Amino acid sequence: MSWHRELLVGFDLETTGTDPLDARIVTAAVVELRAGEPGRSLGWMADPGISIPAQASAIHGISNERASAEGRPPGEVADEIAAALCGYWLRGVPVVAYNAAFDLTLLAAELQRHGLPSLAERLDGRPIGPVIDPYTIDRAVDRYRKGKRTLEAVCAEYGVVLASAHHADADARAAVLVACAIAERHAMVASLAVAELHDRQVDWYATWAADFQSFLRRKGRADAVVDASWPMRELAPVAG
Repeated sequence: MSWHRELLVGFDLETTGTDPLDARIVTAAVVELRAGEPGRSLGWMADPGISIPAQASAIHGISNERASAEGRPPGEVADEIAAALCGYWLRGVPVVAYNAAFDLTLLAAELQRHGLPSLAERLDGRPIGPVIDPYTIDRAVDRYRKGKRTLEAVCAEYGVVLASAHHADADARAAVLVACAIAERHAMVASLAVAELHDRQVDWYATWAADFQSFLRRKGRADAVVDASWPMRELAPVAG
């Protein structure tokens, strides 16, 4: 049976900003789906410890006042999210995240920021994964399709209903459904074993990063560098 008909776990973060090394977690969700049918669902809200910019609040709807009143300490939230994800990985269950390099890098940075065990440490040195990133897969299998590649746009392309965009639980579920829809449309994706699909995404992401970096440099940004690491960027070591 193809991976897209087995248990999959959606993961999404809503955050204070767009730089995964500096932004903080505001809300998060980890949701189970099997063949599109929902199962266990976990959700968090953090008090991020910094002010949530107005433009971020406008996207996900969480104000500083609400985060302060309802949010939990960010270290506790990051620790519980990491424990949940690593629990699935240790069982061999794929985690699906749209633009995984953002969410996993941000989670890793939060763990480091709060002096908590890294994802790799929680996995006893095993590689992170398996990860399925419909953002990366879609760019590889339909490279020349015009238009945006936001989650909303890709949901529309594959006929996935996204009723509450930028709510972590809705986005996490949508990521899984989009991944399954891509597999239904592209037999090559469905035919891959999960481990092989993970490895293919490493290569696909690196190819995209190199192409995008070349594009930026041709457009005049001679010093542009696009990180080619997937599913997570490497963090700078902690001083001392």
